[in-house]
Amino acid sequence: MILYEYPFNERIRTYLRLEHLFLRLAELMSRSAPLDHHFALTTIFEVMDVGARADLKSDVLKDLEKQKQILNAYRGNPAIAEGVLDKVVDQLEKCFSGLNGQPGKAGQSLTENDWLMSIRSRVGIPGGTCEFDLPAYFSWQHRNEESRQADLRRWAGTLTPLAESIHMLLKLLRDSGAPQKVMAVGGQFQQNLPQGRTFQLLRLAVNPALNLIPEISGNRLMVSIRMMRHEEDDRLHTSSEDCAFELALCS
Repeated sequence: MILYEYPFNERIRTYLRLEHLFLRLAELMSRSAPLDHHFALTTIFEVMDVGARADLKSDVLKDLEKQKQILNAYRGNPAIAEGVLDKVVDQLEKCFSGLNGQPGKAGQSLTENDWLMSIRSRVGIPGGTCEFDLPAYFSWQHRNEESRQADLRRWAGTLTPLAESIHMLLKLLRDSGAPQKVMAVGGQFQQNLPQGRTFQLLRLAVNPALNLIPEISGNRLMVSIRMMRHEEDDRLHTSSEDCAFELALCS
């Protein structure tokens, strides 16, 4: 199944973007080629760009505290395993203290590294990191892979508290939604959202063999999904076929 996710607010949209970048960063750092390490470094810069939003850190800290309060309210419930509850709350507390102990915005300490910032200023220029523009960076790319990986781990380490917090919050959010099988009749699906609950994320799983791509739109009142197909003319065309998929609404 191919899993698509659609955020209902800007905060969750930012969390998903950061998660995407952190997953990419981990994959690129584990490789050995200089080109992979170049794109790992540019990914660090992308995280810093996304994390430059002034209220991001406070939003994450508020969400961690909110989740802790929600889980603590389950204490004494016979249907809840206290040991598992304690473990999750402890993870939330560690994420909170780790992120709260980081000064400033994401990657703030890296901005004091003039060498890194000279690279950052040129990565947005097509071909801007050529050897004649940044000879010191060109030299770094010719170091052995262990040395480059050690540097990347050191630089990425400043982002670890944010990465762990985002991972934890999205895991709890995704676990809050139960998938249900639904049908898009004639390639169209609409559902009114239950009132009294604020949904933050939609998750849609579709069989790749159907060769269908969901076009999702939604707000606090309703969700609308239209199934599309990528045809040979490299354009998306509306599908008129009935198709089944799984849908989960997470709050």
